[in-house]
Amino acid sequence: MVHMDDVAHPAEPAHPAHAPASDVLAHVGANLRRHRGAAGLSQAALAERSGVSRRTIIKLEAGEANISLSGLDRLAEALGVTFVDLVAAPAASHLDLHEVAWRGSSADSVGVLRASVPARQEAQLWVWTLGAGDRYDAQPDPDGWHEMVLVTEGSVRIEQEGGHTDLEAGQHSVCSSAQQYAYVNTGTTTARFARIVVS
Repeated sequence: MVHMDDVAHPAEPAHPAHAPASDVLAHVGANLRRHRGAAGLSQAALAERSGVSRRTIIKLEAGEANISLSGLDRLAEALGVTFVDLVAAPAASHLDLHEVAWRGSSADSVGVLRASVPARQEAQLWVWTLGAGDRYDAQPDPDGWHEMVLVTEGSVRIEQEGGHTDLEAGQHSVCSSAQQYAYVNTGTTTARFARIVVS
């Protein structure tokens, strides 16, 4: 898994270590530097406010570090911007994105951020693919976040703190994402699902 020693709190890796650098990190350094400057925060002040170490922030701004998705959420919240503001190309439309945020152990497994719209904070549309037997383990989103998952192909098990839900193509689930959760492909073929996350 991705080396996460630089992150102040344990969280899910953006992708496994053997995968190429995640597309979602391509613009993080420049965006982070720009938004931190606009907020008038030093790297040390941002580290204190976000809970992400100063060392990680320095490396991110230099394009030399990886970070979990929840770590990016904490940085965005500390800067008063959205997750998409940190990860998307500066000129990109939030309504038409293609930011790869996670790659699994199977070549068929990928999580792609496709769109974001304003909600209380924001709403995100993700498209996920899981190869047979692969899984994505996540850390809790901030309080107040929920997700809607619609399986379009194959089968997906959603594991949560209180149990699990098995979904087949055409079935959906709505739940809080402010808890430990995982997506698991328990089948023998590739599974695909759409995920809408709303705060």
